[in-house]
Amino acid sequence: MNIVILSRNPHLYSTKRLVEAAQQRKHHVEVIDPLKCEIIIEKKNPAILYKGRTLEKIDAIIPRVGASVTFYGTAVVRQFEMMKVFSTVESQALVRSRDKLRSLQVLSRAGLGMPKTVFSNYTKDVAEVIEYVGGAPLVIKLLEGTQGLGVVLAETNNAAESVLEAFNGLQARVIVQEFIKESKGADIRAFVVDGNVVGAMKRQGKEGEFRSNLHRGGSAQIIQLTDEEENAALKAAKALGLGICGVDMLQSARGPLILEVNSSPGLEGIEAATKKDIAKSIIRFIERNV
Repeated sequence: MNIVILSRNPHLYSTKRLVEAAQQRKHHVEVIDPLKCEIIIEKKNPAILYKGRTLEKIDAIIPRVGASVTFYGTAVVRQFEMMKVFSTVESQALVRSRDKLRSLQVLSRAGLGMPKTVFSNYTKDVAEVIEYVGGAPLVIKLLEGTQGLGVVLAETNNAAESVLEAFNGLQARVIVQEFIKESKGADIRAFVVDGNVVGAMKRQGKEGEFRSNLHRGGSAQIIQLTDEEENAALKAAKALGLGICGVDMLQSARGPLILEVNSSPGLEGIEAATKKDIAKSIIRFIERNV
Protein backbone atom coordinates (compact mmCIF):
# COMPACT_ATOMS: atom_id res chain seq x y z
CA MET A 1 0.00 0.00 0.00
CA ASN A 2 0.90 3.65 -0.29
CA ILE A 3 0.85 5.17 3.20
CA VAL A 4 1.35 8.84 4.06
CA ILE A 5 2.37 9.99 7.53
CA LEU A 6 1.29 13.58 8.16
CA SER A 7 4.07 14.93 10.36
CA ARG A 8 5.97 18.20 10.53
CA ASN A 9 9.18 16.46 11.60
CA PRO A 10 10.39 13.21 9.96
CA HIS A 11 13.09 12.88 12.67
CA LEU A 12 10.68 12.47 15.61
CA TYR A 13 10.84 9.03 17.25
CA SER A 14 7.14 8.27 16.57
CA THR A 15 7.36 9.25 12.89
CA LYS A 16 10.56 7.24 12.33
CA ARG A 17 9.08 4.15 14.02
CA LEU A 18 5.94 4.30 11.88
CA VAL A 19 8.09 4.56 8.73
CA GLU A 20 10.16 1.53 9.87
CA ALA A 21 7.07 -0.53 10.71
CA ALA A 22 5.43 0.24 7.35
CA GLN A 23 8.59 -0.61 5.41
CA GLN A 24 9.06 -3.87 7.33
CA ARG A 25 5.61 -4.89 6.15
CA LYS A 26 6.57 -4.02 2.54
CA HIS A 27 4.49 -0.84 2.18
CA HIS A 28 5.57 2.35 0.44
CA VAL A 29 5.60 5.18 2.97
CA GLU A 30 6.13 8.93 2.72
CA VAL A 31 6.29 11.61 5.42
CA ILE A 32 4.48 14.80 4.43
CA ASP A 33 4.30 18.11 6.28
CA PRO A 34 0.57 18.96 6.44
CA LEU A 35 1.34 22.69 6.53
CA LYS A 36 3.00 22.43 3.10
CA CYS A 37 -0.08 20.87 1.49
CA GLU A 38 -2.30 22.98 -0.78
CA ILE A 39 -5.97 22.02 -0.64
CA ILE A 40 -7.73 22.10 -4.03
CA ILE A 41 -11.51 22.42 -3.66
CA GLU A 42 -13.39 21.62 -6.83
CA LYS A 43 -16.73 19.96 -7.55
CA LYS A 44 -16.37 16.17 -7.40
CA ASN A 45 -12.60 16.48 -7.75
CA PRO A 46 -10.94 17.18 -4.37
CA ALA A 47 -7.14 17.15 -4.57
CA ILE A 48 -4.01 17.94 -2.59
CA LEU A 49 -0.88 19.55 -4.00
CA TYR A 50 2.40 18.92 -2.19
CA LYS A 51 5.58 20.67 -3.32
CA GLY A 52 4.21 21.14 -6.83
CA ARG A 53 2.80 17.65 -7.41
CA THR A 54 -0.68 16.22 -6.98
CA LEU A 55 -0.88 13.46 -4.37
CA GLU A 56 -2.47 10.40 -5.98
CA LYS A 57 -3.03 6.68 -5.38
CA ILE A 58 -2.69 6.98 -1.59
CA ASP A 59 -4.34 4.18 0.39
CA ALA A 60 -4.07 5.48 3.96
CA ILE A 61 -2.84 8.36 6.10
CA ILE A 62 -1.58 8.44 9.68
CA PRO A 63 -2.16 11.94 11.06
CA ARG A 64 0.52 13.04 13.56
CA VAL A 65 -0.94 16.54 13.81
CA GLY A 66 0.41 18.65 16.68
CA ALA A 67 -1.93 20.75 18.84
CA SER A 68 -0.50 24.00 17.44
CA VAL A 69 -1.49 23.10 13.85
CA THR A 70 -4.88 21.51 14.56
CA PHE A 71 -6.90 23.85 12.32
CA TYR A 72 -4.95 23.39 9.08
CA GLY A 73 -3.84 19.85 9.88
CA THR A 74 -7.46 18.78 10.32
CA ALA A 75 -8.44 20.47 7.04
CA VAL A 76 -5.77 18.38 5.27
CA VAL A 77 -7.05 15.16 6.93
CA ARG A 78 -10.61 16.08 5.88
CA GLN A 79 -9.44 16.61 2.29
CA PHE A 80 -7.84 13.15 2.21
CA GLU A 81 -11.13 11.71 3.52
CA MET A 82 -12.97 13.46 0.67
CA MET A 83 -10.50 11.73 -1.67
CA LYS A 84 -11.67 8.38 -0.15
CA VAL A 85 -8.35 7.80 1.65
CA PHE A 86 -8.50 5.86 4.94
CA SER A 87 -7.33 7.83 7.98
CA THR A 88 -6.27 6.16 11.25
CA VAL A 89 -7.76 9.19 13.05
CA GLU A 90 -10.86 10.76 11.51
CA SER A 91 -10.91 14.55 11.12
CA GLN A 92 -14.07 14.98 13.22
CA ALA A 93 -12.64 12.88 16.06
CA LEU A 94 -9.41 14.89 15.90
CA VAL A 95 -11.29 18.18 16.30
CA ARG A 96 -13.45 16.74 19.10
CA SER A 97 -10.50 15.43 21.10
CA ARG A 98 -8.49 18.66 20.78
CA ASP A 99 -11.27 20.67 22.40
CA LYS A 100 -10.64 19.75 26.06
CA LEU A 101 -13.96 21.09 27.28
CA ARG A 102 -15.98 19.38 24.55
CA SER A 103 -14.17 16.07 25.03
CA LEU A 104 -14.82 16.14 28.80
CA GLN A 105 -18.51 16.77 28.08
CA VAL A 106 -18.59 13.83 25.64
CA LEU A 107 -16.83 11.53 28.15
CA SER A 108 -19.18 12.63 30.93
CA ARG A 109 -22.20 11.88 28.74
CA ALA A 110 -20.76 8.42 28.05
CA GLY A 111 -20.86 7.76 31.82
CA LEU A 112 -17.09 7.72 32.39
CA GLY A 113 -15.54 8.62 35.75
CA MET A 114 -13.45 11.79 35.90
CA PRO A 115 -12.20 14.20 38.55
CA LYS A 116 -14.76 16.85 39.56
CA THR A 117 -14.25 19.62 37.01
CA VAL A 118 -15.40 23.23 36.70
CA PHE A 119 -15.12 25.42 33.62
CA SER A 120 -16.26 29.01 33.90
CA ASN A 121 -16.21 32.16 31.82
CA TYR A 122 -13.69 34.34 33.73
CA THR A 123 -15.95 34.17 36.80
CA LYS A 124 -15.51 36.59 39.71
CA ASP A 125 -16.85 33.88 42.09
CA VAL A 126 -13.53 32.05 42.34
CA ALA A 127 -14.23 30.93 45.94
CA GLU A 128 -17.38 29.12 44.74
CA VAL A 129 -15.46 27.30 42.02
CA ILE A 130 -12.78 26.22 44.51
CA GLU A 131 -15.40 24.96 46.94
CA TYR A 132 -17.18 22.90 44.27
CA VAL A 133 -14.10 20.77 43.51
CA GLY A 134 -13.55 20.15 47.23
CA GLY A 135 -11.18 23.01 48.04
CA ALA A 136 -7.39 23.02 47.89
CA PRO A 137 -5.23 21.28 46.94
CA LEU A 138 -6.69 21.48 43.44
CA VAL A 139 -5.46 21.49 39.86
CA ILE A 140 -5.85 24.40 37.43
CA LYS A 141 -5.27 23.69 33.72
CA LEU A 142 -5.08 25.99 30.74
CA LEU A 143 -7.49 24.77 28.07
CA GLU A 144 -4.74 25.11 25.46
CA GLY A 145 -1.92 23.46 27.45
CA THR A 146 -0.07 20.30 26.31
CA GLN A 147 2.61 17.99 27.78
CA GLY A 148 1.98 19.29 31.30
CA LEU A 149 2.52 22.95 30.38
CA GLY A 150 -0.11 25.31 31.79
CA VAL A 151 -0.98 22.96 34.66
CA VAL A 152 -0.78 24.34 38.20
CA LEU A 153 -1.27 22.62 41.56
CA ALA A 154 -2.68 25.14 44.05
CA GLU A 155 -1.88 23.89 47.57
CA THR A 156 -4.10 26.36 49.47
CA ASN A 157 -7.38 28.15 48.83
CA ASN A 158 -5.54 31.51 48.83
CA ALA A 159 -3.07 30.27 46.22
CA ALA A 160 -5.93 28.87 44.11
CA GLU A 161 -7.78 32.21 44.25
CA SER A 162 -4.61 34.11 43.24
CA VAL A 163 -3.88 31.82 40.29
CA LEU A 164 -7.50 31.88 39.05
CA GLU A 165 -7.66 35.67 39.33
CA ALA A 166 -4.35 35.97 37.43
CA PHE A 167 -5.56 33.67 34.61
CA ASN A 168 -8.91 35.51 34.49
CA GLY A 169 -7.06 38.83 34.24
CA LEU A 170 -5.11 37.47 31.27
CA GLN A 171 -8.36 36.19 29.75
CA ALA A 172 -6.90 32.69 29.66
CA ARG A 173 -9.54 29.97 29.73
CA VAL A 174 -8.98 27.35 32.41
CA ILE A 175 -10.56 24.27 33.90
CA VAL A 176 -10.39 23.61 37.64
CA GLN A 177 -10.20 19.99 38.79
CA GLU A 178 -10.20 18.21 42.10
CA PHE A 179 -6.81 16.86 43.19
CA ILE A 180 -6.80 13.06 43.53
CA LYS A 181 -4.47 12.53 46.47
CA GLU A 182 -4.40 8.73 46.35
CA SER A 183 -2.92 8.74 42.82
CA LYS A 184 0.36 10.00 44.42
CA GLY A 185 1.55 11.95 41.37
CA ALA A 186 1.13 8.96 39.02
CA ASP A 187 -1.21 8.31 36.13
CA ILE A 188 -1.85 5.55 33.62
CA ARG A 189 -1.57 5.88 29.83
CA ALA A 190 -3.51 3.19 27.96
CA PHE A 191 -2.66 3.06 24.24
CA VAL A 192 -5.71 2.09 22.19
CA VAL A 193 -5.54 0.94 18.55
CA ASP A 194 -8.68 -0.17 16.70
CA GLY A 195 -10.72 -1.00 19.79
CA ASN A 196 -7.93 -2.82 21.66
CA VAL A 197 -5.52 -1.72 24.37
CA VAL A 198 -2.15 -2.59 22.79
CA GLY A 199 -0.01 -1.33 25.68
CA ALA A 200 -0.29 0.41 29.03
CA MET A 201 2.18 2.18 31.30
CA LYS A 202 2.15 3.86 34.67
CA ARG A 203 3.86 7.25 34.65
CA GLN A 204 5.25 8.60 37.91
CA GLY A 205 6.12 12.27 38.38
CA LYS A 206 9.64 12.99 39.62
CA GLU A 207 10.11 13.74 43.34
CA GLY A 208 8.02 16.74 44.39
CA GLU A 209 6.26 16.93 40.98
CA PHE A 210 2.55 16.12 40.65
CA ARG A 211 2.65 16.08 36.82
CA SER A 212 3.65 12.68 35.49
CA ASN A 213 4.47 13.75 31.90
CA LEU A 214 7.63 12.06 30.59
CA HIS A 215 8.60 15.40 28.97
CA ARG A 216 8.81 16.81 32.50
CA GLY A 217 11.24 14.18 33.82
CA GLY A 218 8.68 11.57 34.87
CA SER A 219 9.41 7.83 34.65
CA ALA A 220 7.32 5.05 33.15
CA GLN A 221 6.88 1.32 33.74
CA ILE A 222 4.67 -1.37 32.23
CA ILE A 223 1.38 -1.98 34.05
CA GLN A 224 -1.33 -4.63 33.86
CA LEU A 225 -4.65 -2.81 33.65
CA THR A 226 -7.60 -3.95 35.72
CA ASP A 227 -10.74 -4.89 33.76
CA GLU A 228 -12.32 -1.63 34.94
CA GLU A 229 -9.36 0.43 33.68
CA GLU A 230 -9.27 -1.36 30.32
CA ASN A 231 -13.03 -0.91 29.86
CA ALA A 232 -12.77 2.80 30.73
CA ALA A 233 -9.99 3.30 28.14
CA LEU A 234 -11.93 1.50 25.38
CA LYS A 235 -15.17 3.32 26.25
CA ALA A 236 -13.36 6.70 26.13
CA ALA A 237 -11.82 5.94 22.72
CA LYS A 238 -15.20 4.82 21.38
CA ALA A 239 -17.05 7.87 22.80
CA LEU A 240 -14.64 10.21 21.01
CA GLY A 241 -14.57 8.07 17.84
CA LEU A 242 -10.78 7.64 17.91
CA GLY A 243 -9.17 4.69 16.11
CA ILE A 244 -5.83 5.48 17.80
CA CYS A 245 -5.43 7.33 21.08
CA GLY A 246 -3.68 7.53 24.41
CA VAL A 247 -6.15 7.52 27.31
CA ASP A 248 -4.76 9.11 30.48
CA MET A 249 -6.35 7.98 33.75
CA LEU A 250 -5.84 8.36 37.48
CA GLN A 251 -6.27 5.48 39.89
CA SER A 252 -8.63 6.60 42.64
CA ALA A 253 -10.67 5.19 45.52
CA ARG A 254 -13.75 5.41 43.27
CA GLY A 255 -12.21 3.66 40.28
CA PRO A 256 -10.36 4.96 37.19
CA LEU A 257 -10.85 8.66 36.47
CA ILE A 258 -10.21 9.90 32.91
CA LEU A 259 -7.95 12.96 32.68
CA GLU A 260 -7.79 13.35 28.92
CA VAL A 261 -7.65 11.48 25.64
CA ASN A 262 -4.75 12.24 23.30
CA SER A 263 -5.44 11.76 19.57
CA SER A 264 -1.75 11.94 18.60
CA PRO A 265 -0.01 9.95 21.37
CA GLY A 266 3.77 9.55 21.25
CA LEU A 267 5.26 6.08 20.79
CA GLU A 268 8.61 6.51 22.53
CA GLY A 269 7.48 6.28 26.15
CA ILE A 270 4.99 3.45 25.64
CA GLU A 271 7.34 1.33 23.47
CA ALA A 272 10.20 1.78 25.94
CA ALA A 273 8.01 0.90 28.96
CA THR A 274 6.14 -2.06 27.43
CA LYS A 275 8.82 -3.33 24.99
CA LYS A 276 5.96 -3.79 22.51
CA ASP A 277 5.97 -2.88 18.81
CA ILE A 278 3.11 -0.37 18.94
CA ALA A 279 4.02 1.07 15.51
CA LYS A 280 3.42 -2.37 13.95
CA SER A 281 -0.05 -2.49 15.60
CA ILE A 282 -0.89 0.81 13.89
CA ILE A 283 0.24 -0.47 10.46
CA ARG A 284 -1.79 -3.67 10.96
CA PHE A 285 -4.81 -1.52 11.82
CA ILE A 286 -4.45 0.08 8.36
CA GLU A 287 -4.05 -3.33 6.67
CA ARG A 288 -7.30 -4.57 8.24
CA ASN A 289 -9.21 -1.51 7.05
CA VAL A 290 -7.90 -0.79 3.55
